[in-house]
Amino acid sequence: MPNRQNAHQIKTTGSGAGYSPRLCNDDLAPTRHQNWSWYNIFSFWMSDVHSMGGYVVAASFFTLGLASWQVLLCLLVGICIVQLCANLVAKPSQMAGVPYAVICRQAFGVFGANIPAVIRGLIAFAWYGIQTYLAANALMLVILKFWPSLTPLTQSAYLGLSYLGWLCFATMWLLQAMVFWHGMSAIKRFIDIAGPAVYVVMLALAGWIVYKTGFDGISFTLASKSLSAGEQTWQMITATALVVSYFSGPLLNFGDFSRYGKSMGEIRRGNRWGLPFNFLLFSVVTVVIVSGTQSLFGRMITDPIETVSRVGNDLAVAIGLLTMITATIGINIVANFVSPAFDFSNCSPQKISFRTGGMIAAVGSILLTPWNLFNSPELIHYTLDVLGAFIGPLFGILVADFYLIKRGKVFVDDLFDDTPNGKYWYRNGFNPKAIAALVPSVAVGLIISFIPSLHEVANFSWFIGVLLGAGTYRWLAREDRIVVASAGFNTSVAAQKE
Repeated sequence: MPNRQNAHQIKTTGSGAGYSPRLCNDDLAPTRHQNWSWYNIFSFWMSDVHSMGGYVVAASFFTLGLASWQVLLCLLVGICIVQLCANLVAKPSQMAGVPYAVICRQAFGVFGANIPAVIRGLIAFAWYGIQTYLAANALMLVILKFWPSLTPLTQSAYLGLSYLGWLCFATMWLLQAMVFWHGMSAIKRFIDIAGPAVYVVMLALAGWIVYKTGFDGISFTLASKSLSAGEQTWQMITATALVVSYFSGPLLNFGDFSRYGKSMGEIRRGNRWGLPFNFLLFSVVTVVIVSGTQSLFGRMITDPIETVSRVGNDLAVAIGLLTMITATIGINIVANFVSPAFDFSNCSPQKISFRTGGMIAAVGSILLTPWNLFNSPELIHYTLDVLGAFIGPLFGILVADFYLIKRGKVFVDDLFDDTPNGKYWYRNGFNPKAIAALVPSVAVGLIISFIPSLHEVANFSWFIGVLLGAGTYRWLAREDRIVVASAGFNTSVAAQKE
């Protein structure tokens, strides 16, 4: 169990014993197994970075018309902001040993925490289906390359997806469910392998590209346009913001993983290697590959699946594509499966376990028919922008509450107390101040998303949401800070382990 400075010892034994069944089950209770080292956290971020989405994002920054040193500077500044925010959001969950949905009870109340939990769960819900569909497409390429006689199965469709597409989607769906079903220990082992495996393929692919084109065929500036000094400055600021926005989803629920960290020292070390170092190296390797495709194939290819499929050796193609599929499974599990598992479980702990919560998202992803969503850029744009408008304010409120209002303390037992005596009961289990801070902050984000003239400002919606959410909540809850600072509570207080 996490270290505690005890005002009064817990009078019960066992995981979650004595806690309200309306708020606790074995998955949500403070974990007894804080055994993740810095390498496990490092692997977590590798799984987030080493994906098809991460590949395209990294490559796109080099097409902005900036010099390579300017792009690398943007990537470094952006990813360092992510690292700082990851350290901030990790601390309360690591101290208490509880997931994101439970730590949200501090700010929103023991029942009000369902609001941020469901919002994050729905975001993961949509992305889970889309990532599974992308992985299924990669699997289809492998199958058609080795068994071209199956091509007729791609010519008929049901609900917008070909019969072979359904087979591939079902296969990827089952593979992910199998990993997830074995719990966090299996997920830990999987991501420890998935992230490094992608590096092996990426470095091999980069080596093959350089061998084919020579170093003269590699350029670190992929753009064909030139920008003025003012335009360059704006593009650099925008690129920095986009890096943070790209990681904002897994960043919000990073507590789902930091709860297992041995100490904050281990987590900070994992974040340092997994974010600045890892992301910059991945970006450089990505640019070598993308730039080489321009020289080798006559056009720039930003889809890693297509690039791998053009390698002459069939075995190399199969290994490369299967590794990319593994990477997609990795990011899907850590970013879009674990989160809704805890989030939906938080809504009804006795009826929805960690496994059940994850399977709700998995089944829902089929009903969502993500291939239809993905094939409509406008629909997916508005769907994810609406959900994304909530991420910044939720992060801002969570961080402001822990550091500015609660002064870095977590009253662990009160997180599972559904009586008016509980510290996080507020008003019938809801904190009106947190909700009041969330609503206008989200409204601003939605306005930015739906007004075309504010399109460029939308790139900074996460930052705007964080500042509005944190600032509004800090002002509304200013009196609560005085109460926490002066009052004594007869409960267990989590203490940080360095």
